[in-house]
This record gives sequence, C-alpha cells and structure tokens, in this order.
Amino acid sequence: MNFDWLKRMMPRGLYGRAALILLLPMVTVILVVTVVFLQRHFEGVTRQMTDSMARELAFVSARIETAPDLVTAVARGQEVAAPLGLSLTLPTPADPPERRAWDDLSGYYLADELRKTVPNVRAIDLGDKRQVSVTLDGRWGPFRLDFDRRRVSASNPHQLLVLMIFTSLVMSGVASVFLRNQLRPIRRLARAAEEFGKGRVIPFRPQGAVEIRSAGAAFLDMRNRLERLNEQRTLMLSGISHDLRTPLTRMRLGLSMLSDDVPPDRQDIAALEGDVDEMAGLVDAFLAFTRDEVQQSPAEQADAMEFVRNIVADARRAGQPVELGAMTGQGTAMFRSGSLRRAIENLIGNAVRYGGRAVVDATLGPRSLRITVEDDGPGIPEDRREEAVRPFTRLDKSRNQDRGSGVGLGLSIAADVARAHGGQLRLTEGRQLKGLRAEIVIPR
Repeated sequence: MNFDWLKRMMPRGLYGRAALILLLPMVTVILVVTVVFLQRHFEGVTRQMTDSMARELAFVSARIETAPDLVTAVARGQEVAAPLGLSLTLPTPADPPERRAWDDLSGYYLADELRKTVPNVRAIDLGDKRQVSVTLDGRWGPFRLDFDRRRVSASNPHQLLVLMIFTSLVMSGVASVFLRNQLRPIRRLARAAEEFGKGRVIPFRPQGAVEIRSAGAAFLDMRNRLERLNEQRTLMLSGISHDLRTPLTRMRLGLSMLSDDVPPDRQDIAALEGDVDEMAGLVDAFLAFTRDEVQQSPAEQADAMEFVRNIVADARRAGQPVELGAMTGQGTAMFRSGSLRRAIENLIGNAVRYGGRAVVDATLGPRSLRITVEDDGPGIPEDRREEAVRPFTRLDKSRNQDRGSGVGLGLSIAADVARAHGGQLRLTEGRQLKGLRAEIVIPR
C-alpha cells in the first residue's frame, strides 16, 4: 500500500513529530479508558440499580393483582408504594406515551432491564430526565408507577469527564514545555552546524540530554579538527614557501657563478646536490604530514610493552643513543600501531637531535597507556610549549640548532596522533635527564 498521503500529513518539524508521538498515545489511552469506564458505569451500575427497582415494582404489582376489587387494589398499592418512594396512579390511560431522548444512554439499559424483570410492563416514559414513569398491565386495568430517575440510573459523570479533560490539557502543556526545552539544544546544534557550513563560527556549548551532549561534543571535536586542519594547511603553505626559499636562493647564486668557459668543480656540484636533497627532504616531510592527516589505519589490540621495546630496538640499530627505561604493566591496548610508531619515532628523533641521549618509559594502567620520551637537551620554556606543538614551528632559540634541522613537524605529528587516539601529548620538564619530557597518554 502507498502511504505517501500519510507522510504528507505528518508534521515536518522535530517538535511537531515529538508532540505527536507524545500526545497520540495519551489521547488514545484517555479515549479507551473513558469509553470502557462509561460503558461499565452506565450499563453495569444502571442494570444493578434497575434490577432492585424492578423487584419493588413487581412487589407492588403483585399486591394490586391479589386485591378482590379496584378500591382494595388502590389501597393496597398505595400502602406499599408510598414507603418505597413510588407514586401510584390507578387507573391510567390505556395508551401511555413511551419516550426516550437520543443521548440518554442509561435509559436504554434501564428499559431493557425493566422489561426483562417485570413481564407486564406496557410502556416506559423517560421524557422527563428527572423522573421515570412505568405503565404496567394489571387485573384492574393499566396503572402507572412514578419514581425518581436517580434511583435507577447512574448519573452522568460530568465531573469526571471535565477533570480528565482539564488534567489532560494541563499535563499536555507541561509536557510541551519540557519537550521544547529538550529540543532547544538540538536546534542550537543544527544552527551551529549550519553556520559552520557557511564559514561562520558561532559560540556553542553542548546541553540537554546525554545523547544530545554526546552529539554536541562530537560536533565540537569535528569543528576543532577541521579548524586545525585549515590552520595547518595555511601554515604548511607558508612553511613551504619559507623553507624552500633558502635552498633556492643558494642554488640561484651557485648557478649564477657558473661560467661557460670554466667547468664547475666538484665542490660546487656537491653543494648544488645538497640543496636539491634538502629541498626533496622538505617536500617529502610536507607530503608525509599531509598523508598522515587523511590516512588512518584502524585501531587494533596489541601488546603495548612489546610494541615500545621494538621501537627502541629499531632506533638503537639505527645508531640513535636511546635507552629503554622503566616498563610498568603488562597486557594489550587498543591503538593504531603505524601512526603511534611514527609519533614515538618523531619524539625519539627530536630527543636525540637536540640532546645527547634519550630514555623511553612506558606505563600500562587499567585505563590508559602512557609512553614517555625524555632527553638531556636544553628543553623548551613552559610559556612556549603550546607553540612548539604547532606544525612547521621551530624554536631554534630554545633548542640546539647545531644538532640537526627539521621542518617543525615532529611534535605536531605526535600531538595529532595522540588526539586521534582520544589522548593527548604533554610536554614537561624531565625528571631524570632534566631536559624535555614528552609524554603521550592514550586511553586503553
């Protein structure tokens, strides 16, 4: 079946749909309960009360039937009818009216029960809702018994209906207020995302339920990461232009000094080749950094201590003065081995470049994995550590530039890898070697 017409009738907004989800079951329950209650109230209670009244009518009719004459029948009838709250009219017209209003629900059950219990009922007049007139056939002709309607009919529960409707309206209003408060954070998140898509950043703070807060936090992480990538792209472009300018200038100067009459000597050629190699190294570093930002392997469970030992062993085979320090804890952790290895290797490379030696420690706790690389170099001042983790930033005044050169990506790559694992990179003062202490902490 095609339900497109139903979809078109449904509210398009989240608030309208949520209100429909809230109100539709409540209205349905109220209707079902009301119908069931009214049915039992009108039918069950009315039949019980009418059955008792029918027995009284039958008793009066029996007293009249056993009388020897009409005068005695009237006397006996009045004798028992008055104490029972009945008004007797004997005789009565032979063609009494039989009336009942269309909305008189209890009157239907009343008449049905009276006819079942009292066989000689000729007519039941319910035209006056305050009184019931029952005409019966008797030995001395038709007679009528009148009594109060409240004795045989359950009163219409108007108070209950009004109370139910009023309570439903009040609770619907309260629910709408709470629903609006719950939907407001979603609207703020949607507005923040829409504005960010247009290139505008507006203040946003996750609020609302736990699920909405999680979505808001994920949006903030995504926005921060995109902003960081945009900043890194700008820095990379400026870094490429800055770092390539120096070797290009040297190459241009060397080429200008060449002469067609005098062939270049070996030293000039070696200098030009060195400039070319330096430029190639810079370009490779930039490309590697960009590639790491867009390519990430899935995280896997691996032996954390064995992973760190292999990295240190590979660095020692490469001739780097690095030592394996304290290894605390045993077990596995969830991480991307490729990107985490490169981050630690960058930290080791920075440590041995600006210091004499490096020490690698690892601690596997119940909730996190901590890997520390410490050197004996000059370190980084505390007020410049945040600047040091930015891409293409080199603190030449703080670090020993004579130990090597780079493009300022080592700490930035390590920080990005830690963030990609849900952790962070911390830079502090060394405890053992008194140099720089770089610590990667990622959740286990």
